[in-house]
Amino acid sequence: MTPQRMEMAKPAYHRILLKLSGEVLIGQQGFGIDPVAAARIASEIHEVHGLGVEMAVVVGGGNFVRGVAASAHGIDRVVGDHMGMLATIINALAMQDALEKCGSQTRVVTAIEVREIAEPFIRRRVIRHLEKGRVVILAGGTGNPYFSTDTAAALRAMEIRAEVILKATKVDGIYEADPNIDPSAKMLERISHHDVLSRRLAVMDTTAISLCMDNGLPIVVFNLNVFGNLKRVVMGEKIGSTVSL
Repeated sequence: MTPQRMEMAKPAYHRILLKLSGEVLIGQQGFGIDPVAAARIASEIHEVHGLGVEMAVVVGGGNFVRGVAASAHGIDRVVGDHMGMLATIINALAMQDALEKCGSQTRVVTAIEVREIAEPFIRRRVIRHLEKGRVVILAGGTGNPYFSTDTAAALRAMEIRAEVILKATKVDGIYEADPNIDPSAKMLERISHHDVLSRRLAVMDTTAISLCMDNGLPIVVFNLNVFGNLKRVVMGEKIGSTVSL
């Protein structure tokens, strides 16, 4: 391999934050965690991590419970959000198990204390785990109600000095409208944070987008259901949609 080809083969990012929704773990099931889905996602993360990329993962809890949905059914909003935080911890443990079966060293770190099964979030310690080559799975959201795991992803990405947020979805990128409702909707390959907010596009919640905009943090939205897409994004291929200043 020539030096030029070796240079081309380097990842585009050194440290990333991968945002996974809880729904990606459902797989072929209607609820909860499908071990096959968890193993597939873990294999992709493990492969990218093997390239020397420092990886933090924030996982949602929507495969079990969402605070907003729970409150719509009469549960107190704060209680519902706490339930959602616990759901993210369940998912984080499932991802830890799947990743370690692939051979990755991991740490689960939570914003709410469950010391028997995970470490509390301490910024410097998390950065040290990344530097030592461990995949850090960040659970428990921000630890506060009324904040989504999207906002947690934006906050943690800035705290650990990640270069980008990779937002894994079930569609190819950001569309002008919901492609499931409007098949003619066009995908936007590049868009600014400001335009995402002004056009009210369903990428991440407005708090998360605003945090990223204020701190110049790019977001890449891509389809996780296409095997190999995570690696393609990390290697710098034009996959999905990029949100940047």
